[in-house]
Amino acid sequence: MSSEANARVLSDFLDYLKVEKGLAPLTVSAYTTDICQFAGFLEGRKRALSNARRNDVRDFLQQLFSNAVDGRSVGRKLSALRHLYRHLLVDKKIDYDPTLNIDSPKQWKVLPKALARDEMEKTLAGPRRVSDTKLAIAIGMRDRAMLEVFYAGALRVSEIVQAKLEDLKLETGYMLVRGKGDKERIVPLGRSAQDALTEYLRDSRGTLAAKKSSPYLFLARGAHKLTRQRVWQMVKAASIASGRTASPHMLRHSCASHMVENGADLRTVQTILGHADISTTQVYTHLALDRLKTVYQKHHPRAKAKA
Repeated sequence: MSSEANARVLSDFLDYLKVEKGLAPLTVSAYTTDICQFAGFLEGRKRALSNARRNDVRDFLQQLFSNAVDGRSVGRKLSALRHLYRHLLVDKKIDYDPTLNIDSPKQWKVLPKALARDEMEKTLAGPRRVSDTKLAIAIGMRDRAMLEVFYAGALRVSEIVQAKLEDLKLETGYMLVRGKGDKERIVPLGRSAQDALTEYLRDSRGTLAAKKSSPYLFLARGAHKLTRQRVWQMVKAASIASGRTASPHMLRHSCASHMVENGADLRTVQTILGHADISTTQVYTHLALDRLKTVYQKHHPRAKAKA
């Protein structure tokens, strides 16, 4: 009975995520995996998702840690359970949320990996061309433009591959980005990104389109849509010059980290990253505090010991 009851609860919740929340398929898949894992844990206790207790959640998390699951993954699974039980509570399917008063693992607040500024500069130079053919030159221009946009707007890989030509407002230096849950945000593009995009659109995109039409901004050869895997490969190849192996998400975090280091407030960074909640952006807090301390020591008359 618990298996059937869990299947109904999960099916209803997934419909809610897809239809009402409009979450991306990969996100829905991650929720499914995490909740199914917890459901399996509960079935071993002859309990269903709808009558789980706080101790069940705590024991589940502890089991994950005991099996050497890293803190970020544990935090993600706890977040999935919070969303599930919040939904069930609002729908009056349960009277009590078993995830209440359970703290997220401290590791969840670890600052994401980012490239140093000199490493970022080397990465933006892009991977070396394999040849001097017209197609290879066009691909090189496209890759450089993508790298610049990644860093300028802190985009996710899914946002890069889904970007439409109509989303780009090059003359005003902005780009419309469709993020998680089909939420739209406007991100600014610096001069370097604008120049790289201008060159790509003028000298490269037509070659890749091969006289075919496509609504997408960045194209694979023959006007095909780029895949996430191809973008990952490109970023990895470009980052070799920096001495690091970077991912698209590292470029996103590099943008946020460098902005905070240069004095940007967290609300501005939140807007550019497209975080729904400021708490997600607060992983960068210690960078802001480091800069605050530096400025304080430099400018406050009592910050330094008297000579």
